[in-house]
Order: sequence, then structure tokens, then C-alpha cells
Amino acid sequence: MSAPKNPSSRRFSNERQLGRAAPWLTLGVLGVLAVGVVLLALDRWAPPSTARAEQTSVRVLDAQGRLLRAFTTPPGVWRLPARPEDVDPLYLRMLVAYEDRRFASHPGVDVLAVARALGQGLRHGRVVSGASTLTMQTARLLEPHQRDLLGKFQEMGRALQLERRYNKDEILRFYLTLAPYGGNLEGVRAAALAWFGKEPSRLTAGEAALLVVLPQAPSRLRPDRFPERARAARDKVLARMGQLGVLTERQVAEAQQEPLPVRRRPLPFLAPHLADRLRQGQSAVTLHPTFIDRDLQRTLETLARRQRIVREQPDASVAILVVAHRDRRVLAYVGASEFFDPRRAGQVDMIRAVRSPGSTLKPLVYGLGFDDLRIHPETLIDDVPTRFGDYSPTNFRNTYAGQLAVREALQQSLNIPAVAVLEQVGSARVAARLREAGLPLHWNAARPQPGLPLVLGGVGTTLEALVTLYAGFANGGQVAPLRFGPADPEPPGHRLLSEVACWYLGEILRDAPVPSNVVAPGNIARPRLIAHKTGTSYGFRDAWALGFDADYTVGVWIGRPDGSPNPGHYGRNTAAPLLFRIFDLLPAPAGRPATPPAGVLRVVNRAQLPERLRYFRTRPALETVDAPPLALTFPVAGSTVELPEREGKLVDLPLTARGGVRPLRWLVNGRPLAADPWRRDAFWPPDGVGLARITVLDQVGQSASAEVWISRGE
Repeated sequence: MSAPKNPSSRRFSNERQLGRAAPWLTLGVLGVLAVGVVLLALDRWAPPSTARAEQTSVRVLDAQGRLLRAFTTPPGVWRLPARPEDVDPLYLRMLVAYEDRRFASHPGVDVLAVARALGQGLRHGRVVSGASTLTMQTARLLEPHQRDLLGKFQEMGRALQLERRYNKDEILRFYLTLAPYGGNLEGVRAAALAWFGKEPSRLTAGEAALLVVLPQAPSRLRPDRFPERARAARDKVLARMGQLGVLTERQVAEAQQEPLPVRRRPLPFLAPHLADRLRQGQSAVTLHPTFIDRDLQRTLETLARRQRIVREQPDASVAILVVAHRDRRVLAYVGASEFFDPRRAGQVDMIRAVRSPGSTLKPLVYGLGFDDLRIHPETLIDDVPTRFGDYSPTNFRNTYAGQLAVREALQQSLNIPAVAVLEQVGSARVAARLREAGLPLHWNAARPQPGLPLVLGGVGTTLEALVTLYAGFANGGQVAPLRFGPADPEPPGHRLLSEVACWYLGEILRDAPVPSNVVAPGNIARPRLIAHKTGTSYGFRDAWALGFDADYTVGVWIGRPDGSPNPGHYGRNTAAPLLFRIFDLLPAPAGRPATPPAGVLRVVNRAQLPERLRYFRTRPALETVDAPPLALTFPVAGSTVELPEREGKLVDLPLTARGGVRPLRWLVNGRPLAADPWRRDAFWPPDGVGLARITVLDQVGQSASAEVWISRGE
């Protein structure tokens, strides 16, 4: 046996070997440090870019954050951002299990997967399985490159950089936003909306499996073009999920029976005119939250398309605006009936189009008259043929009511009384008040100055301006711009009318007659009280209806966008029924109309009014102070006149007047009577028994009226 080695000699030998290796170890350590420094420098000098993930589609959302409309990115891609919390957890589990089982633990590159892929490649002489992690795929999506060996090393480097800078949820956010799903669809949210018509927050197992596999070959696996390939790929994912225990055997079998989508669905397309407006107004913003109620918006768009006039006339359209007037939030915005119909100029926003407002400005004129203490709702006013300088307005049906209360004149939308009040209130003043409130009127270039036709629609305005005005009536006279989303400020408003005047207007318009096919407000079937006003522009070009209750203001416009006439369609028979139908769809108002403010003069009979408010005289009548007063001497007001019959008809009723300035004009029940204007008597052939209202008018605007009962005599 050999003697044991001397321990001291062994130690000396080891030290000599370490001495020889020391320089190499030092160089190795320095090399590693140098590589690390270089990598850190490169990391700082060339950080990974996430700009592509931030270049998403412009989106317009409703009040609950649901998508109303999206726009493609400049390259024409639907790219909707998505976070892990926006996606069904089942989909995330399946995605990680199928694509990257060690995603939660690796630093961006899965060394075990790389070793496995290399070993399989060497054994089989070809690529058997990949080693690309979700982080590496995300790196490729963020910065697309050639799929070669150099590109693979670039992916790995970028993946390490991503993991160093972002947590796993942020990396998943990039992937969920950028992954391709066929055609111009990018991101799981766009894919779920296009293939399944729903958000990815609730997916079936079959849907989730299809979304997991589509990014592997989006063009080759599109279910609308290659359904068999798509089904096979989906079922492969499902089978793998069964093997890994993500799904039970029964769940796999049920999911494989789910049908595949056979076509791409359009992405949500609601409130398109508002979406265009917001996008154009803030071109740099990609997210536009609004106050729109998506369900109400969808219902009203359908209602606008189904209107009878739209079905029957290919060039007719409808616009609707709904506002919660207490804070002026716009809840629904329908700019046209059919956005893509060129015959209806569907892409023109009729809410902002300048049109003639018809009679819809009359409440403002009367409101200013109330504030000026020129009139009261119970003031008597004449509805008789009257000339205002060179302007001679007529009523809608060419009939006249004679003398009646201001309340009735506004409810019946009579033209002569409205012009008479405007003549004293002042057209220029009305225009100035609207301009100060941010609602300027538009004038014909040939007549740039406001005139008396203003109150009958002889100006231009928009549905948005009218809804803003009526929301001001509902808010006690405070007018402020409408608000489309939380970003819009809530200014205090501009005082246009007093609370007293607005209370008078609300009381009057709530009692205005409604269309015959609408249940009257206040009945059991319609518990809400709606103040409303209709209007029709010259030549039946525009039909309007505006209304408000305790909580909401609604505006409706119906017509032809090209401005051509639409005979037979006017505010009362065309727009008003739709207005009341819209109110039926709104939530019941939380409150009732406001109690009368201080200053409201409520009277039981006209005698309680101050003398100057009992009767409103037009200025043409006041200009002829020497005219003898006009009086109706027969028949006597309140009497019953018995008329005999001859040949089956009642004999003519004699009418006589005293005073006034000839020529005289006679009206019976609002209709002109053929009579010699230079005589003070006339004869009227009754067409039956009943109440008759007889009015006589003279040259200077005086009138006298009497209501009598016609009966058959012996």
C-alpha cells in the first residue's frame, strides 16, 4: 500500500491550480459584468415601445361605460383596449394554459420550454413545438418584425425588457389589445363584438377556445371563411383544456357542440351623429364618455326608422333630442332616421341643421310679454284680421277666433295675437335676448334684420337650440348649454325669463290640446303632466314638437332634409304623436311641476286683474284714437235666437253693428262671412242649431263679439 499523501502538499497543489485559474475567473466575472452593463445600456438606450398598444380606436361610451360607437384607427383597424378584468376569467385560464403555462413565473423567456423545443427539433430534424411565451408574443405584437432566427432573439430580448418594466397584468393588457383575430380585428374585445356580438366579459367555453386559437393563424382560421379549420382548431384547444383539468369532460363535449359564428357582426353603431360630433370636436381624444342611455337611444333610433312618414317617403327623416333638464344631460341623440341612406341625407345631423322653427318661438314672445306686464294668461286679446304696417299675417287655417284669453291664443297657436304681442315686445329684443343666452337666430341674407315674421318661423334655428330654450322654460327661465358628457361644464345659466313667466307658460302649455290619437295628460293612462308646443314651417317643410315635464325635455323634428315641402304633415299631426310616445318611454318623473313662485297672479275671474291687464290692444287700434267704438247690436250676447225653417232650412240670422270704421268684416265661428263691407248689417245662413260665436271687425282693428244659441222656432 502506498503511503497517504501529505495534506500540506495537496493544499499546495490546489493553491497552485487556483493561482493559474484566477486570471480566467477574473476575466469571466468581468465579462459577465460587461455583458450586464451593455445589456443595461441597451435597455436604457432602446427601451421597448408600447406606442402601438396606445394607438387604439376612438370610442364613444354611454352613461354606464358601454360602447356606443367606435372608429377604426388610421390604418383601418378595429383596435379596442382590453384589460384582464374586462375579460371572462375562463378565457384567461384557457389562454395561459394553452399558450404559456409558466407565464406567472418566468422572466419573459421560458428556459424549460426553449430547451424542450431545441431537443425536439434536434431529434426530429424539424420544429415540433414552439417556445414563444405570451410575453414574447406581446413583444412581437408591439414591434412587428420578420419571423426568423434574428427576429426570435429580438423577441426574447424585448420580452425580458417588458418583464423588467411591467407586471403580468400590464403585459396581458398589451396582448389582449393587440392580438389579431382575422381581417382588421385586433384585440379580444373587438373580436368578441365582431364574432359573437357581445363584450368578452361573459364567454362560453366554445367562444373562449375560438378566441384562444384564432391569433395563431387569424387569416387561415377565420370561421366565416374556413369553418372546418376553425372548428378543428377550437376543438383541439378544448381537448387540451380537458387534459389539463381546466374543463371537465362534460364541459368539453358540450363546448364542442357549440355552433361557430358564420359571419362577422357589425360593431355597435349607436348615436352616430353625436359620435361624429365629439370626435371632430376633440380629435386628439380617444375616449368620449357621454350621458347617453344606450337602451333608450337604441329604442328611439328604431322608433325613428319606423315612423309612418319615413316608411312611406324615401326622402323623409326624423330627429329626436332628449334631455334631463335639471342638469341638462343629453340622454338620447337621434340626428336622422337612417345614417347610411343618401336619399334622406342620413349623415347630415338634423339636430344641428338650421331650419324654420314655425310657431315654436311663440312661448318665448308671450313669456317676455308676461315679464313686461303687458299681458296675463287671462288677458283678453283679439284674433282678427290685422295689418301691422305692410305685414298682414293670417292664421294656419285662415279662420279667426275673435276675442279670447291669451291662454287660449297660445294653446291654439293663433298667429295674429302672437304677432300683436311681438309688435309691442320687439323683434330685435327677442333676437338679442336669445343671442345673449347663446341661442342666436339665423336670418335670411336678403332681410338680415329681425321682424315680426320671427314669431311665425321667419328665422332659422336648430332643434338643439329649441330644446335648450324649452329646457330653460322648465328650469324657471335659466338657459345654459346642453351637456353631452361628464367633461362638459355645468355653468349657472343665463336668465332669459322670470320664474313667474315660466310658470305661466308651463300651466298654459300643459293644458294645450293634444292629438286625437294621444291619451290626454293627467289621465290614469298618462300620469305625467306634459307641457308641449308644436310648430310647422312655411310650406309644410318642417314639423316640430317640443315638450317638457318635471324632469325631461324632448324635441322632435320631422321633414325632408333637402327642405322640400311635405304637404299634409305638420307639427300637431306628425311630430306631436311621436313626442308623446317618447315621453311614454321615459322613467316616471320624480317630482311634480313646481309650486307657483312669488309674484304669480292667480285669478278666478278677469275682473280681479288690474285694469290694464284685462284687455290687450294692438297698436294699429291705438293709433286711431278718434274712431267711434265698435259694438255688436244684434244678436245680443248670451241670448237664444229662435229661427223658423223654410224648405227644411233655418232662415238667415240678421247681424247688425254700430260705430267703428268701415269697411267691416264679419266672422261666424271663426270663418269669414260673405257680406258687403260698407254696410253695418249682414245675414248669416245657419247650418244647424247650436252655439255660434259672431265677431265683427273694423278697419282700425276694433272688434266686437257675441256668443248666442241658435234654436228652431215654431
